[in-house]
Amino acid sequence: MKRSALNQICREAQACFTRHHWALPPSPHWDVTDFGLGDFDRYGLVLVNLATEPEYCEKLMYARRGQTTPCHTHARKKEDIICRHGELGLRLWPARPDTTQAQPVTFAVPLNGVPLSVRGGELFPLAAGSRVTLVPGVWHEFAPLSDDCIIGEVSTANDDQHDNFFLNPAVGRFPRLEEDEPALIRLLSES
Repeated sequence: MKRSALNQICREAQACFTRHHWALPPSPHWDVTDFGLGDFDRYGLVLVNLATEPEYCEKLMYARRGQTTPCHTHARKKEDIICRHGELGLRLWPARPDTTQAQPVTFAVPLNGVPLSVRGGELFPLAAGSRVTLVPGVWHEFAPLSDDCIIGEVSTANDDQHDNFFLNPAVGRFPRLEEDEPALIRLLSES
């Protein structure tokens, strides 16, 4: 990923946050990823860590229509995914989706605190203001259904190095950067 493209997407994300009245803290901790796949327009996400404490974490994320966060799970992290602006499409599975083992046709996840029966792998929309709670072991992927989307995450402690398990083994958490202009921001991975 070129630094100029990273700078531009950070400007775009900041403009969307501002347009929808999301003020970032002083010196926000930015993270931009193409998931190591080299195709940010298809697999891309901008994240801003708002709180990183031993017990919990909060993130604000930005994505455009057409950008998917690839299918993954966490062994330890419990998280609420919250649609803050736009509409977010999610696909959830109770176990690894490519397994030959039989999976339940439906399973329950809390939507706004109320159990909802979802079909494994079936797209369901999350409207602005709604949240879904994901426990460790639930596989998930998501992508905006609207032109752009602001996504919140509140979770137990976050460990991007050791608690992200992607279905696609080619996925990496952090992008490879090509320096073609000065950095507008420094990413967490550059600290």
